[in-house]
Amino acid sequence: MRPATHHAANRLVLRAGVTALAAAFAAGLVTSAFAQTVPLPRPAPKARGGSFEMSASDPQVVRPPGAVAPKAAAPPTPVIPDPRRNVPASIFATFDANQKQQASKVSAYLSSLSTLTGNFVQIGPDGSRTTGDFYIQKPGKVRFEYDAPTTIAMIADGQSLAVRDNKLATQDIYPLSQTPLRYLLSDRIDLMRDTNVVAVTGDDLYTSVTIEEKNALVGTSRLMLMIGTKDGQLKQWTVTDPQGYDTTVAIYNLDTVKKPDPGLFKIDFTKYPSGNAN
Repeated sequence: MRPATHHAANRLVLRAGVTALAAAFAAGLVTSAFAQTVPLPRPAPKARGGSFEMSASDPQVVRPPGAVAPKAAAPPTPVIPDPRRNVPASIFATFDANQKQQASKVSAYLSSLSTLTGNFVQIGPDGSRTTGDFYIQKPGKVRFEYDAPTTIAMIADGQSLAVRDNKLATQDIYPLSQTPLRYLLSDRIDLMRDTNVVAVTGDDLYTSVTIEEKNALVGTSRLMLMIGTKDGQLKQWTVTDPQGYDTTVAIYNLDTVKKPDPGLFKIDFTKYPSGNAN
């Protein structure tokens, strides 16, 4: 059995990832609403790609009804952004016609989605690696279910976002409107008009759009969306929290036709004692 302090540290790291996303979608989204009160240690480069560890006695997560089909493809290897990258922070950043066109295509793609299900691979700030399934029903509904032995789930019902710890039978509640998830879960989105876009880049593999949010209380967070250049589909996102730590989520086995079970997006306010981070 690992010491309780080790479990607590692991839960802090995972919760940072869960709230990143994301999201996203995410997911985990580490945003102004989820800023860590205690700084996490900077990870050593060798930690990248490591596995998330918990005690063998941790309970298995019960898969919800309507789970996605067995994974049909090998998980992708997330592209980890260079932590030294220089992202402009000026709200007066200017973009050329090509960059505006790229951002417009990303906006059109996100707006075209009404449902999206699939699998994900998440790399946390310390290099920990977790996997699971996700379900999106626009507007405003999402569920991230992590594979065992992880005991965390994230559910948004259109108004609130719950980060649930199934092992402790507790959950924290946040306003969905205060997380970057709202960009992914909106019926329609125009990134250049509705968000503070600070960077647009493109190459043969990805088109990347970086959104910045500033909060007077906790600082600045960023969400970088990466879209496949050839197929135009969302591949991954990276959330940078106000302390500068990245959480990256890569998604695959995407299905835009299957409609998720509405029960997946219900937040149980009776079974799980809730804390509110407002």
